[in-house]
Amino acid sequence: MNNAIARTTALLSTCALLLTGCGGGGGSVSVTNSPNTTTTNTTQTTTTSGAIPIGIALAQTSNVALLGQEGFVGARIAEKYFNSKGGINGTPIKLVNQDTSGDEAGAINAFQTLINKDKVVGIVGPTLSQQAFSADPIAERAKVPVIGASNTAKGIPEIGDYVARVSAPVSIVAPNSVKAALKQNPNIKKVAVFYAQNDAFNKSETEIFQQTVKDQGLELLTVQKFQTTDTDFQAQATNAINLKPDLVIISGLAADGGNLVRQLRELGYKGIIIGGNGLNTPNVLSVCKALCDGVLIAQAYSPEYPGEINKIFRQAYIEQYKKEPAQFTGQSFAAVQVYVEALKELDKKSKISTLSLDKLRTELNKQLLAGKYNTPLGEIAFTPAGDVVQKEFYVAQIKMDKDGNTGKFVFIK
Repeated sequence: MNNAIARTTALLSTCALLLTGCGGGGGSVSVTNSPNTTTTNTTQTTTTSGAIPIGIALAQTSNVALLGQEGFVGARIAEKYFNSKGGINGTPIKLVNQDTSGDEAGAINAFQTLINKDKVVGIVGPTLSQQAFSADPIAERAKVPVIGASNTAKGIPEIGDYVARVSAPVSIVAPNSVKAALKQNPNIKKVAVFYAQNDAFNKSETEIFQQTVKDQGLELLTVQKFQTTDTDFQAQATNAINLKPDLVIISGLAADGGNLVRQLRELGYKGIIIGGNGLNTPNVLSVCKALCDGVLIAQAYSPEYPGEINKIFRQAYIEQYKKEPAQFTGQSFAAVQVYVEALKELDKKSKISTLSLDKLRTELNKQLLAGKYNTPLGEIAFTPAGDVVQKEFYVAQIKMDKDGNTGKFVFIK
């Protein structure tokens, strides 16, 4: 994580300075066990329940909510589980939720509120890489730790010293789905690529996909652009289909990407479709329905991973939602877990209740980067720059049920 990059990104700095003051809060962390005590002193960081506040800045509205809502679910499951195990050496955590909506302004406002009003010790979020490039510098200047749970674009950890992620970079994950497609059909020769040009992550992901296509010796027939807000893809789909591709690769979000899948199938495309990480949610099934069947998506999480914490997480999710958890849910659980375990270790070294908020945030950031964590994603750690170090990766294929409305991600070997 390079401070120089964050400082020299003029556009981001200007935007953030116009929208936020980056006060970090300089008082001590005061913990009270009285559930009826309301904290009004701005130097304190505890909630009314006497818990340690961790910010969750994810999308609950806009077309991005299809991704953000899964993240909230994973974070809430983590909150309930770790508090049942004693929280931070006897002190519970309390998630403080802020809706980032689907744009940069929403993420900036959420971060501003969490840092300066809610006095959180750290933040999980935002949902999109596009939002992270605008909001993370605010946390960096305030020296508040941020863990991205769904930010996979190139350059996220380099935003600053206080920015990390548990979401594996697209450069590692995306090529796996192309290799899986070639395994299913070794005769693939010609490829059409679609991507959302108004989204930083999708622009980053398509570069990886296009390079992988070339590395595999395939012909890149066409690159079709769209917007994440689009609903009509007839022109782009028709243009691509007329070139007779054997494989289509889509980098978009769940709503636009799902609609593009549906329209490609309706126009007669019968070849393999690869969806990028933005389609990596069961919420896409309600968009393309029966026509989602067969879509390949690379994964950084599997419900079948045999680790003990994943079994606990999976069981809790299934009991509540009657289906398997998805990647964004598992990554958000892991992000909260990293905060909990880092706070516990820090508290053993020096009681966090005696630290000023500024000091706590700084020491927490150091601790979380130094640790190793057995999460639902497998064993993870961080590079000095804050990127996740992860060993386990997968590819899943969407299999729709006969009713055409429900389905699941089936992991392929």
